[in-house]
Order: sequence, then structure tokens, then C-alpha cells
Amino acid sequence: MKFWKKNKWPICVKAAGLALLLGIIPTLPVSAEQSSSTHSESVITPEERKREIQQNPQAAATKEKKVAIIIDDFGNGQGGTEEMLSMPIKLTVAIMPFLPTTQSDAEKAHKKGYDVIVHMPMEPKHSNPKWLGPGAITSKMSDEEVRRKVEEAIDNVPYAVGMNNHMGSKITGDERIMSVVLKVCQERGLFFVDSKTNYHSIVGKLAVNMGMPPVTNHIFLDDQHTISHISKQLRAVEEFAQKHDHCVTIGHVGTQGKKTAEALKKSIASMQGRVTFVGISDMVRDIWGWQPVPILPSNNN
Repeated sequence: MKFWKKNKWPICVKAAGLALLLGIIPTLPVSAEQSSSTHSESVITPEERKREIQQNPQAAATKEKKVAIIIDDFGNGQGGTEEMLSMPIKLTVAIMPFLPTTQSDAEKAHKKGYDVIVHMPMEPKHSNPKWLGPGAITSKMSDEEVRRKVEEAIDNVPYAVGMNNHMGSKITGDERIMSVVLKVCQERGLFFVDSKTNYHSIVGKLAVNMGMPPVTNHIFLDDQHTISHISKQLRAVEEFAQKHDHCVTIGHVGTQGKKTAEALKKSIASMQGRVTFVGISDMVRDIWGWQPVPILPSNNN
């Protein structure tokens, strides 16, 4: 059965897969310390930008540096929810299923023009399982149970165009389970964003093999809950985007969600003009040529 239209997508997938295997496309989220040491040399100076424009003005003018900001943990009315849903840029809202504000958060985000994705609870290696929330996928489940959990989660989050993992350091390294998860996403026309809570995740490899885009998180914004740290991470995001033309970054609502929202709002003005804020679906379409052809109904329209 064919899932894709005849276009350049297979070529894009093969290229993306090769780059992923060779390490050309960075796959691991970086901390502020790693960002400053690893990417500080990659910032394009005004003089370099001027030379680029002089040498190839048309290409330079159209080469946007795109940033997709995913905010996790919506669905339970946590701190920073209202602040995030009033941001003046396009965000991607990752909503956990089966929680008190799952439906209303999805409705509000969609009305604002934000992307909505399912924040799928998955078993971690070490974290407290009590933090998973309802509908979680665990390693002891059969293929049929995993399929049912994913289908139910997609059905519970209106307007979802993709999915990422909530926790999940154990599951994203499990080829059997992730094959089922990606298969259901593919059938429903959703892509999967690997949050990279597991350095040994096999999600990218499986996605490429299945003809899906290998989307991954590059930088966590609020792994430390201070405004100064989050602001530093946002500078790292901009540097990463300047070097690689795009960056996916993840923040959170929750106990410290208002700090993440405050730091983000303060940084937006200085970043605009140097990067373009996009929804994750825009980035997936533009970079990987994503044109899903779902074979099963979904509620993402």
C-alpha cells in the first residue's frame, strides 16, 4: 500500500537518513554549556553575511533561519499556560491526552494558529512513573495494546498534526514499540518529533526506514529553571539556526512555566529579523517535503 505521492520525498528521506547516520544533522539536545562551546564559532558575522549576499544575492535573501519552539506538558492547566497561549509568534503546543484541559488547550492553540501535537506519555528509564499521566505506553505492553494507546491519544487531542514523547527514555530506545507508534502516526498522517530524552534513541533511524521525516529536538530551553539560563539557551537556539538553517527547541509549562514564558517573550524581539519562528509542521514540510497521505481518519483538520 502506498503512503506517499510520487515526488521528491523519497530522495529527501534518503538524504536525511544518510545525513543522520553520518552525524551531519545534529541529533542530541545541547545544554547551555555545550551550546556555547560547540556552536559559538558557527555564528554568521555581519561581514560574512554581507559577502554571502554579494556573492549570491538571490539565495542569501531567501535562506531563512527557521526556529520551531515546542512547548510541552499542556493539558493540566499548569503554570505558564495562559502566557504561552498568548505569545505573538507561532508556537507548537504539545498536549498530553486525557487531562482536564486537553480539549480546551487544543481549541485555544488552534484558534491562535499554533500547531498542536500529541505529547504522548511513555515509560522512562529512571524518572518517577507517577509523572507519566493517563494513557501511558509501557514496555510490557503488547503491540496491540501499544497501537490502541496511540490511537486513543490521537483521538483525544483535537487538531493534532504530529506527536512527541513525554518522558519516554526507555520506550524511544525500544525498536518493537516505536515501530508500532510510528506506524500508527503514519496511518493517521502525523509525524513524530523525538524529544531526545534518550541519547540512544532509535526513532530517527526507524522514521527514515519507514519513509517518515526524522524530526528531533536540538536544544532544551528550561532544563534549568532560571530566566538567565533560559535566555542563554535561546541565544544558543539562534546560533544553532544560523549554522544549520533550522533549530527545534523544547520548553515547558508547569511549576516554572511562567519563567520560561517570560524569558521567551523578552527574547522574541531581539531574535525576530535574524530567525523566523515557524510551527513544527511548517518546518517538517519545508525541510523534509512532508506530504502525508493518511489511510485512516484523524481529527487534525
